[in-house]
Amino acid sequence: MKISHYFEFEEHVTGGIHESVAHQRKMLDHVGIEYTTEPVLDADVFHTNVMGPRSVWYARRARSNGVPVVAHTHVTAEDFGDSFRFTNTLARPLKPYLKWAYSHADALVCPSTYNQALIEKYTDVSTTVISNGVDQEKLAGFESLEAEYRNRYDLDPPVVFLVGHVIKRKGLETFVELARRKPDIDFAWFGPLDMKLKGRETTRLIENAPDNCTFTGFVEDIRGAFAAGDIFCFPTHEENEGIALLEAMSAGKPLLIRDIQTFSWLDDGEECLKVSGDIDGFETALERLTDDDLRARLGANAKQRSEAFSLSAVADRYHDLYQEVTR
Repeated sequence: MKISHYFEFEEHVTGGIHESVAHQRKMLDHVGIEYTTEPVLDADVFHTNVMGPRSVWYARRARSNGVPVVAHTHVTAEDFGDSFRFTNTLARPLKPYLKWAYSHADALVCPSTYNQALIEKYTDVSTTVISNGVDQEKLAGFESLEAEYRNRYDLDPPVVFLVGHVIKRKGLETFVELARRKPDIDFAWFGPLDMKLKGRETTRLIENAPDNCTFTGFVEDIRGAFAAGDIFCFPTHEENEGIALLEAMSAGKPLLIRDIQTFSWLDDGEECLKVSGDIDGFETALERLTDDDLRARLGANAKQRSEAFSLSAVADRYHDLYQEVTR
C-alpha cells in the first residue's frame, strides 16, 4: 500500500497542525506503510492534511481516478477565530468553504470526539476519530534541562506554564490575569510570539503583562519548557484536541484547564483540575496546586493516562482506516 500524504502550505503552517503531520508520518513508518509527501495520483490513498485549494483540486482528480481521499479536519471555523490578525474576519466565510472542501473526501479524520461532533454539522462524509498522539521520543530526557531553562528565564518553582503559539483563543487573557493575581508565582508561556501577526487586544495583553509573566518566544528545544514548568495551565476557549496538553501529560505534569467539551475525557481531580467559571475559579484551583502532594498525584495520573495516546498505540488506526477506504 502506498499513500500520498500531502500537507498543503507545509512550509508556512506551524503549531499543532505541523506537529500532527509529523506524528502521522512517524506512525506510518511505525506500521510500515509506504508514503510520499508529494500530491500524486499513482497511490492507493490520497491523504491531505489541510484542505486548501490545491488539496481540493487533487482530491477531485483522485476521486475521478478511483483513488479514495482521506482528509484531516484540523481546521474548523470555531477553532480559527481569536488566533491571529484578521482570523475573526475570515472565520465566517471559512465555514461554508470548509463544508464544501471536506465534502470532497471519502473519509474524514477527526482528532477528537468534540471535533467530530463539529464536523458532522459540516458534512455527511464518514468520520473517524484518531488522536494526534504524543511523541514520547521527542520529550525523552527533558528532566536534564530543568536547571538550564529555569536559569535562562529566571523562573522559581512551582512554575505555571503553557506551550504553543501565543494567541487569545488559548486563554491569553486568563493566563495574564492569573499571573497578575499571583505575583509570588512565576508564569511562563513557551512559544512563538509573531507580534506582527497579533491583533491589537493580543498585543496589549502581552505588553502589559506583569513582571512575573514571561513570554519566551520560540524555543529551539521544547523539552526545556516541560523541564522548567510544574503546572500546565491551559485556559483555552476552543481546541480540537491539544497536542501540548498530551505532551504535558506525558511529562507527568498536572493540568489546570478550562472545562470545555474538548477535555470531557479528562477527569477532574484525577489527572487535572477543571475550572468552569471565571478567573476566580482559576485562582482557587491554582492555590490548591501549590500543594506538592496534589501536584505529584495529578501528574502521575496524567502520565499514566497519556500512554493510550503514544504514537505506537495510535498507529494501527491509520492502517485500519486505509484498509477500509480501499476495500
